[in-house]
Amino acid sequence: MNLTEFYKGKNVLITGHTGFKGAWLCEILKLLGAAVTGYSLETPTEPSMFNLCEIEKGMTSVIGDIRDLNKLGFVFEQYKPEIIFHLAAQPIVREGYKNPVQTFETNIMGTVNVLECVRQTECVKSLLNITTDKVYRNNEWTWGYRENDELCGSDPYSNSKSCSELVTFSYMKSFLSNDKKAVSTARAGNVIGGGDFAADRIIPDCVRAAQNRKDIIVRNPQSTRPYQHVLDALFGYLLIAQKQFEDISFADNYNIGPDNDGCCETGKLVDLFSEKWGGLKRVDKSDNGCHEANFLKLDCSKIKARLGWKPVWNLETAITKTVEWSKLFVDGSSTDKLKVCTDKQINEFILAGGY
Repeated sequence: MNLTEFYKGKNVLITGHTGFKGAWLCEILKLLGAAVTGYSLETPTEPSMFNLCEIEKGMTSVIGDIRDLNKLGFVFEQYKPEIIFHLAAQPIVREGYKNPVQTFETNIMGTVNVLECVRQTECVKSLLNITTDKVYRNNEWTWGYRENDELCGSDPYSNSKSCSELVTFSYMKSFLSNDKKAVSTARAGNVIGGGDFAADRIIPDCVRAAQNRKDIIVRNPQSTRPYQHVLDALFGYLLIAQKQFEDISFADNYNIGPDNDGCCETGKLVDLFSEKWGGLKRVDKSDNGCHEANFLKLDCSKIKARLGWKPVWNLETAITKTVEWSKLFVDGSSTDKLKVCTDKQINEFILAGGY
């Protein structure tokens, strides 16, 4: 059963639906024919893809705090989700240093609340907790981390996501596996794509520089990360949720990242963006800020072998699609044009990936 056949008519809940990944995931699921409910705070940035593309149309959007167990429980009771994608989080490393208490509260207790609602809601059959590639203890290895490597992020954001993994494991072993509810976690690399306006992320920084006709300031040009288009990660999430819904034995922890070409230095990524955009200049300038890992790479052989997933768009294509969407935004294009571009890229991805 392909994704369109599987998700059509399914009740799906997305936490964190107003964010960058969440907005793209909502649009995909609407195109696939799912009944989509979102639960999240208001949009985390202004502008936001969620508002620019009017993602709320054709779905149910509930504004609420993931730390509010009672309100979240009401949403579960009211909309009876079968499948849940838990994306709600404080997702920025540097923000975690500024506001560690809020980061730990959101990323740990938010996960506890979702799992508790799943425990008490009979209709739920498949839950995917979206964490990060930064859950691993970073040893600055030149090879990729595997799912059985030690979980121990050092900074508040990474550590809170490591804890979210452990909380998920505890609930799965203590409660959810007994109820035949399939639970997995997905550890994705750095995602890029049109519609990301977050602070302290390199591609949004590039777009803002282009918009303001300024140089692109790069803090850590030698830092190496696994970069992939947001659709590669999201279709990985969709595949995991489907497979474990159909067969609980597929429930597990999965890395989702690019092939070797997508694991590159930040400076190279910016150079590729500048080439595709045209007329931009990169300036390397450290701000002596908080510590971030220098080298991070994922080994994704597990999800490839068990679920048959593989990346669809290489890094150059990912940058090309990001520039295409972002230029429309910078040029002041209408909501209709941005939404047409979004849906076009989703359909192009589906065709290229055989979904």
